[in-house]
Amino acid sequence: MTQQVPSTEPELAGVRNFRDVGGLPTVDGRRVRHGVLFRSGHLAHATAEDAAFLASLNLHTIFDFRNAADRRLEGPDVELPGVRNVNLPLSDPADGAEFWKMVRDGDLDQLRAILADGKGADRMIASYRMIIKERTAEHSRVLHAIAEDSVPTLMHCAAGKDRAGLSIAVTLLAVGVEREAITSDYLESNARHRRYKVQRSGSSASAYSPEVMELLSPLFDARAEYLTAALETIEDTWGGVDAYLERGLRLAPETRERLRDRLLD
Repeated sequence: MTQQVPSTEPELAGVRNFRDVGGLPTVDGRRVRHGVLFRSGHLAHATAEDAAFLASLNLHTIFDFRNAADRRLEGPDVELPGVRNVNLPLSDPADGAEFWKMVRDGDLDQLRAILADGKGADRMIASYRMIIKERTAEHSRVLHAIAEDSVPTLMHCAAGKDRAGLSIAVTLLAVGVEREAITSDYLESNARHRRYKVQRSGSSASAYSPEVMELLSPLFDARAEYLTAALETIEDTWGGVDAYLERGLRLAPETRERLRDRLLD
C-alpha cells in the first residue's frame, strides 16, 4: 500500500523546492495520487532530519537529472536505505561549468554580454526546446521505469525547476493531467523558499549587486513562456502529445495505462 504523506509541506533544511505532485486533476476527472510522485532540488545538502523524512516516503527510485558539472559543484545525493538512485543527465556532462563559475565570480561584463537584452530568457527557451527534442531516450526510460515498478519516485535536478520540471511535466502529460494544472505546478518553483541558492565567490562584491541579480533572474525564474516553448516543440516536432508519447518516447498504449494505474487515483 502506497505511503500517504501529510498534505502540509515539510520544512526541509537542506533540500530546496520539495513537493508532492499529488492532487493534480486529469482531463477525465481523476487525480494524481498523493505519495507516489515527488519533485525537488538536489539532495546533496540534505540534513540528517531531511534524510529521515525522505526515507519515510518509502521511495523506490530517485531520478537525478544533474550532469557531471552539477555533481562536482554540489556533491552526490544523500544515500537513502533501500532506494535506487538513477543518474540520468538531461544536459551535457560539462554544460554550464564555465558559465556558473562566471556567475559565482560575478563577472559583470561577461554576464551583460550573454544575458542582457532578453538573451537570458532566450537561453532558457533554447534549453527547454533542446531537452524535449534531444532527450527522448531519457524521458522514455523514466516513464517505462515508473510504469514497471519505480514508485514512489522522486525526480530532481539542481534547482528542481528546469530539468526536473520538464520531466514532471512530461510524466503528467502522459497520464492526462490538465495543461493548466501542469503549468500551475511548474510555476510553484517561483516561491521564495523554493528558489535555488547560488554559491557565489566572496571575492566579488558585484556578485550581490542588483544588476547581477536582474541579469540572473531569467535563469532562476520558472516562466510560463519556458514551459510553453517546450509544449510547442512537442507540437512542432511530432504534431501532438499522443504522437510524441508514441513515436518520440516509444510508449505503447498499454504502458500508458500502467502509468495511469501507478500514478492516478
